[in-house]
Formats: sequence, structure tokens, C-alpha cells
Amino acid sequence: MKIIARNRKAFRDFELFEKFEAGIMLEGSEVKSIRAGRVSLKDAYAKVKNEEIWLYGMHISPYEKAGIFIPDPKRRRKLLLHKREIMKLKSRTEERGLTIVPIELYFKKGIVKVKIALAKGRREYQKKRYLLSKQQERDKERELRDYLKRKDYK
Repeated sequence: MKIIARNRKAFRDFELFEKFEAGIMLEGSEVKSIRAGRVSLKDAYAKVKNEEIWLYGMHISPYEKAGIFIPDPKRRRKLLLHKREIMKLKSRTEERGLTIVPIELYFKKGIVKVKIALAKGRREYQKKRYLLSKQQERDKERELRDYLKRKDYK
């Protein structure tokens, strides 16, 4: 599994609950652009419409050698999930006020996959608390690493 893009903003701005792996319908040269890493999940989100799930706001830069037909970089793209998973996502987003955000874009056995998650938006103070806890974890790991590197430790 080769990870192409991560939505780091989603981890900070949302509290993630349940994760799903979905296929994605792409056109023409979009796969070559993704292989080159020219993709952004920063402002992307998904919606269920007419018992289909669509991904909005994912930016795939046009491939330079594509020729005449170049798809719109910000167009909506259909996600491929089982019907029961789509219905589960639809019910959760309608009744609980959750949203669907993409977390990762990666290749699995040569096929582009998107990991999506049910998420609930965090408030500003929750974001600050999350960033502070991440910083404390990094500091703790750094101190442990430095302690183990010292020569007097056996």
C-alpha cells in the first residue's frame, strides 16, 4: 500500500469515528497525476446523493502530457462502496449531524483507493487542546529517545 496524500487538516479539525475504504472513479490522465503526487485532499468532503456517494473539493492537477482532454481539477468524483455502507453513511450523516471527510488517498494493488471517515467538527478550544496533546506526546518521545542515547544508560 503506497500512500499518496493525507488530509492532515481533517485530523485536527474533526473528531473521526468510523472509517471506510472506497474505490474512486477517475478519468483519463488523473491516475498519472495521482502517481506523480499532484493531488490535494485539503478541502475535500463527501456527500450521499441519490444513493450514491460523491467526493467534492479534491484537487487533482492536470497531467502535462494529457493532450486535448483534460478533466476539471476540482470536479466531483464518484466513490465506490457497497450499498449497505452507503446507506449506513447516509443515515449517520442525516440523524447525527456528522459529515464524511477523506483521510487518505493511496494505491492498493495498483488501484486508487480513498479512506473516508465519519467525522464531527471540533470547536476552536478542542483543536487547541488536540494540538497541545500532540506536542506533549512528541516532547515525551524526544525525552525518552535522548535518555536512551546517553552513554551512562546501560
